Amino acid sequence: MSQVEISFDLAKLDFARTSQLLRESYWGAERTDALHEVAFANSICAIALIDGEQVGFARAYGDKALFARISDVIVWPEHRGKGIGKALVASLLEHPELRTVISWALATSDAHGLYEQFGFELIEAGKEMRLNRSGM
Repeated sequence: MSQVEISFDLAKLDFARTSQLLRESYWGAERTDALHEVAFANSICAIALIDGEQVGFARAYGDKALFARISDVIVWPEHRGKGIGKALVASLLEHPELRTVISWALATSDAHGLYEQFGFELIEAGKEMRLNRSGM
């Protein structure tokens, strides 16, 4: 396998494919391209490339000082299991604009093992609260 390159240049983003795969995911089914355009523009986006072709995506957003949230970590199906997700998460945690972040958050139903490698832990019930406004 060729080496994976991580870019933060949105000009390298295959927006149509990324948005499509996110809409096909269990967490992004209710989203639209228009919502993705706004979300990506207001995030630090990590784009995984092999030989110049996109094979994965992840983004982080927050105040860029104390808090950040990782979202939309997705690897193209034919490239899963090759460490690309791990490279995407590492690139966000090491990004120059996010180096001072103390508190990181994310939500996952199936990738706990990936995030535990970086020190993420399940949050105990009773501390974190969530408002879910989907279906509006």
